[in-house]
Amino acid sequence: MIDSHRVIAMIPARGGSKSIPGKNIRLLGDKPLMAWAVETALSVDEIDRVIVSTDSEAIAEVARMYGAEVYERPGHLATDTALVLETVRDLMGRLRARGESALYGVLLEPTAPFRRPEDIRACLQRLHEEGLDSVATFKPVDLNPHRAWRLENGEPQPFIDGSIPWLPRQQLPEAYQLSGEVYAFRVASLDLTQQGMLFGRMGAVVVDGKSSLDIDDEHDFRLAEWMIREERHESITA
Repeated sequence: MIDSHRVIAMIPARGGSKSIPGKNIRLLGDKPLMAWAVETALSVDEIDRVIVSTDSEAIAEVARMYGAEVYERPGHLATDTALVLETVRDLMGRLRARGESALYGVLLEPTAPFRRPEDIRACLQRLHEEGLDSVATFKPVDLNPHRAWRLENGEPQPFIDGSIPWLPRQQLPEAYQLSGEVYAFRVASLDLTQQGMLFGRMGAVVVDGKSSLDIDDEHDFRLAEWMIREERHESITA
């Protein structure tokens, strides 16, 4: 809770991943990918309930094993084209119908396993103390948009009109991208948006991006495994 206001963490984990079959329950390190999100959410004292929304009984079994509640996700919300926002709305609607009074929600996608509890707390703190509708974690961009190009009939043009892609990095304007680790929101404000998890009065929590990873394909998964091995090696040799 935050000042007596309840907080729910939602973890969407469908079973039909095509890029990595069985991705959400594939072992990463010594536990299933989804378990990283569950365990991190359970470690945050401000969170009152940790709920996994899934269409898969195998995922549901793992979620319960690691201490999460499970709500069945309708089939039409478990397709490749379904928006995560609709899954959040569906779950919150069912929870409200059962008497849940949480003021705040936190969306934690299982594909970002290395999120930190302190970043979840920072998002909730901004949401609560500043009266915001939504807050998300951001990291410095991988490619500054002032260095991006577009091709028009094969001719390269700066993606942003008037930009100078050749400027030294120090002279480029700061730019950020969503890190994918945490989305916090005011439950009553979900109706303010039609597409995404940032809406209404928005806020940002900036992370350094060093451990930010959104696992989408086999290359990402192998990178995550390498990051774990490196961290364990450093802790042994420290």
